[in-house]
Amino acid sequence: MKKLPMNKINIISQSEIELLKTTKRYKIVNIDFLGKKLKIVDSASFLSSYKEIFENQILYFRAENDNPTIIDCGANIGLSVLFFKYFYPNAHIIAFEPVPEIFEVLKYNISQFGYNNIVLHRKAIWKETTKVPFMNEGADGGRILIEGDKDNIIKVETVQLRNFIKKPVDFLKIDIEGAETEVIQNISNQLKHVKNIFIEYHSFSHKKQTVDLILHYLIDAGFRIHIHPQNISKCPFIRRNTHLGMDLQLNIFGIRT
Repeated sequence: MKKLPMNKINIISQSEIELLKTTKRYKIVNIDFLGKKLKIVDSASFLSSYKEIFENQILYFRAENDNPTIIDCGANIGLSVLFFKYFYPNAHIIAFEPVPEIFEVLKYNISQFGYNNIVLHRKAIWKETTKVPFMNEGADGGRILIEGDKDNIIKVETVQLRNFIKKPVDFLKIDIEGAETEVIQNISNQLKHVKNIFIEYHSFSHKKQTVDLILHYLIDAGFRIHIHPQNISKCPFIRRNTHLGMDLQLNIFGIRT
């Protein structure tokens, strides 16, 4: 198992980062990443994810063995999968990404590294196995349709996460842009099999907040909670900033102690 920190290895050059800062959004480009060619679909979302995952390393965890089981819901172009595989090359990873174009980029990126034991599903995680309308934002903000979504609507297939948690899971990542509460409710009986969990909670300004339900299910399952705020407003009593209809995002970590 490789240990922190990663700042001494050449992940991506500073010159490439500076170039991406000036690159137009929603444009597919190739970059040098960990010595391989990586394809990205959006410069801004890549830089944000790269900072969280590879610089801040918020998803780093200590597994009990060298081949942990990891489930990645909302894999996007694969940065989190590559991060997990960097630390645990023998990890068994199941990853989900529903948008066809982004799924193809995910497949391409994973293939560049020649990793084994990765199963990719072109499906969205939901409380039912069905087909649902989906807003394709074009980067990392795609979501199952909510009130007010009108543009770039596609249909995607969904699966129930509960069907993939039949045995111990070392790490479960859920970043599914607003569907997380329903999914956590749907897998509440399976949470006992999960050792570490990360959930990105999304609060929509026109909908009732449900972070209390997520925390209830996690605490009831024996997790210790830690929270990082995202997309926050400095003066929420005066004005609440919104992004894609969301007035708050939280990174929720569930740790077994």
